[in-house]
Amino acid sequence: MSNISLIIEERPRDIGNFLVGRLLPFSSKRMVGPFIFIDHMGPARLSGYQNIDIAPHPHIGLSTLTYLFEGAIMHKDGMGSEMEIKPGQVNWMTAGKGIAHSERTPEYLRTSEKQLHGLQIWVALPKHLEQMEPEFYHAEADVLPEWEHGGVNYKLIAGRFAGKASPVPVYSPLYFLELKSNGRQTVKIGAELYGECGLYILEGSIESEGTTYQPKELLVAKNSRLCEFTMAAGTTIYFFGGEPFPEGRFIYWNFVATSQELIERAKQKWRDQEFAPVPGETDFIPLPPEPRGLKFK
Repeated sequence: MSNISLIIEERPRDIGNFLVGRLLPFSSKRMVGPFIFIDHMGPARLSGYQNIDIAPHPHIGLSTLTYLFEGAIMHKDGMGSEMEIKPGQVNWMTAGKGIAHSERTPEYLRTSEKQLHGLQIWVALPKHLEQMEPEFYHAEADVLPEWEHGGVNYKLIAGRFAGKASPVPVYSPLYFLELKSNGRQTVKIGAELYGECGLYILEGSIESEGTTYQPKELLVAKNSRLCEFTMAAGTTIYFFGGEPFPEGRFIYWNFVATSQELIERAKQKWRDQEFAPVPGETDFIPLPPEPRGLKFK
């Protein structure tokens, strides 16, 4: 019997002036552990007049994680944080009770050709912390744990795995892990996993129980402890998951919460422009005309 309960293929989504591949949420699987949203950005080549310009917009009840393979993005937020993220680095913003931020092409790249490729992820906060004060953390590439085992290179981007811990300050038991194969290798990783587990194939392929899986596919395991597969040479995959929460979540636009009341309060706060402004920004993304939040697990 296969240990894969669901295969999710990327679905195109327009986020303004840029097309991404949406992986989560999915109709029949809204969350994997605490992970509630995953977009694959690119790979895209942008000309000298094409830039990423995501104006200030709000978040509550979650942490955002940006991880790039190519390119650069300038993050600015209502706490006064201003940080350019480059490949291999991590930007981790915890919204808590509410924060606004913008994401744009850095000024020095706005008139030149450039590449952009990476992952943008939301991790829901546990109920007792969903109204915490906002925080921002930036991790340089060289502080993330990296090691080699059995011909596979591992990098722990966030969370805990196999006795190692990323410095990214997560708030529930989780893992976000990169594996790169030098040659064809069989990987038995289940003993170190916990909670729910998803595997995303960025490039190359993996084989599991006689079936080959290709890039842009997200595989959700029935039992994370039984994860065993073979990576083809030159394959890059990402494991993410962790302990699921006991209660469901409402989601509306960029807001995630355990109650509809928190969603409605955040909507009104954004209408009234009561979020702390992002320094140097003058525009913002208005509240979309959707009726109410949707609850899911």
